[in-house]
Amino acid sequence: MKRDKSAKRDGVVNTDEPFSVLILGTDVKVESNQPWRSDVIMVATFNPNDHSMKMLSIPRDTYTEIPNSNGVKTKINAAPVYGQKANAGAVTNSAIAVEELLNIPIDYYVKVNFTGFMEVVDALGGIEVNVPFTFTTRLFNQYKTYEEGPAHLNGEEALGYVRMRKQDPRGDAGRNDRQREVLQSLMNQALSITSITKVDDIMQSVGNNITHNFKMNQIMDLQKIYRESKDDSESIKMEGYDDKNNPEGVWYHYISDEERLRVSNLLRKHLELPLETLDGQPYDPEQAPTDETEENTEGQPEPTNPEQSPDGSGIPDSNTP
Repeated sequence: MKRDKSAKRDGVVNTDEPFSVLILGTDVKVESNQPWRSDVIMVATFNPNDHSMKMLSIPRDTYTEIPNSNGVKTKINAAPVYGQKANAGAVTNSAIAVEELLNIPIDYYVKVNFTGFMEVVDALGGIEVNVPFTFTTRLFNQYKTYEEGPAHLNGEEALGYVRMRKQDPRGDAGRNDRQREVLQSLMNQALSITSITKVDDIMQSVGNNITHNFKMNQIMDLQKIYRESKDDSESIKMEGYDDKNNPEGVWYHYISDEERLRVSNLLRKHLELPLETLDGQPYDPEQAPTDETEENTEGQPEPTNPEQSPDGSGIPDSNTP
């Protein structure tokens, strides 16, 4: 992270006060594969004061303005590419994109690629999930069938489970639910770690396949914070819709300003921050307009893509293994 703190914070936030974590799952197998996009974008907020946590998945196709792109609007998962091109940092640009989308600070991050994800799952002894329906998917040129019901998955099986999207009748929404399920299962497994030596062994084994900006003692604090918060956890769902009514015919996920504001202030309240409008002005829900307004589905924003790829980066948005 090419910064000491979020621009939306007055100072550095520690893990003994309400804080946020950006979780990025990249679409590459190893760290040397560059550039990368965000295959998974999740925000977790923790409040050690009331022992609670909230989790939000942001669809990777979410249409938004990308920082450090001269005003390009495209899928939020392209933020790392533009961050690298502008020498602003891939992770930092991703954090800023989320901050601007939701008007919340991002304090910490964890970035993991395919290999790191599989290694962590295996290091923790696998994960328990409840497969919502039977499906078959391809991963690394092999097919794997997941039977409906409870299942124990190893690292490779877990990766296939969280990446499948096309066969899910709910598309990205269904995949986001599976991603949150797997993350919570991983955190439950991590509760069994009783020594900082074991944590260090795991981090050494995954090497550069996982990066983060936590200090080692904070990682052990996270275990305690999650243990105290897991019984008061909430998964926030941000409503939106998919559409390809744009010159390139590219599928984007659109989220209204009203929905962004709703989710923003849910998270700001959890972080014990004052409620604000999306542009940072004081916000009083009781003084907000109460008349229902119809959502304008006409004249959807057109992507400003100067190059051939959907996000203008010149890199095809296709990294399925």
